[in-house]
Amino acid sequence: VRLQVQNVEKPLYRGTFHCFQSIIKQESAFGLYKGIGSPMMGLTFINALVFGVQGNTLRALGKDTPLNQFLAGSAAGAIQCVICCPMELAKTRMQLQGTGEYKLKTKNYKNSLDCLIKIYQKEGLRGINRGMVSTFIRETPSFGFYFLTYDCMTRYLGCEAEDSYVIPKLLFSGGMSGIVSWLSTYPMDVIKSRLQADGVGGVTQYNGILDCVRKSYREEGWRVFTRGLTSTLLRAFPVNAATFATVTVFLMYMKSEDNLPECEPGPVIHQPSSL
Repeated sequence: VRLQVQNVEKPLYRGTFHCFQSIIKQESAFGLYKGIGSPMMGLTFINALVFGVQGNTLRALGKDTPLNQFLAGSAAGAIQCVICCPMELAKTRMQLQGTGEYKLKTKNYKNSLDCLIKIYQKEGLRGINRGMVSTFIRETPSFGFYFLTYDCMTRYLGCEAEDSYVIPKLLFSGGMSGIVSWLSTYPMDVIKSRLQADGVGGVTQYNGILDCVRKSYREEGWRVFTRGLTSTLLRAFPVNAATFATVTVFLMYMKSEDNLPECEPGPVIHQPSSL
């Protein structure tokens, strides 16, 4: 977030690792965890919603085909925006609060919940849903590629329940799914972050998505749409590897507990929904 929204004329950070070092040096290690309350409150519901909607949509579509995997994933991505957008707004505002300060001189928000309450009091429902359209544009195809990649990777690697290497294969498949999904819509994530951070210093720069794209490109060129990509991908692999492997193994365990018939020959469940 800090790399995505920093002023190009007076940049605070030269890159991912310089940003990491600067935060620890200036704000202590706790600076790396600013805004953690928002994801902790929202991610449980988001993942439950995503995997639930994806599974039910896939069953409603009937056949487990690559196209249906993409459509089911896209549907899941679109619906979870309702939680994702306010969550990321609070996270963004908290992460930008007190940049470079060890002890905050002025603290606008006590925590993520306080942040959302104050934004709602000041701007109403529209305020806490700032960036909703850009979030929707980012999440819908992103989750489509997310589930499609996982399906293709598990088929290619032959993730069978009796395979002694099934866990590493699931971890690798999940990690690659995360990377592909972020790469597919990353420029829109930059725009979303800028829109949600807009007005933090009291000055509003952008009138909407197109205005943000136009001004960002004019001032910084095409590279602006890759700002923070390295840190995002470094995070994406382990996070999504853990997410997909955990969900898949848990549902495989639940299936065995229910005494369901053994898997048919060939790759096992490629998607938790199919389990």
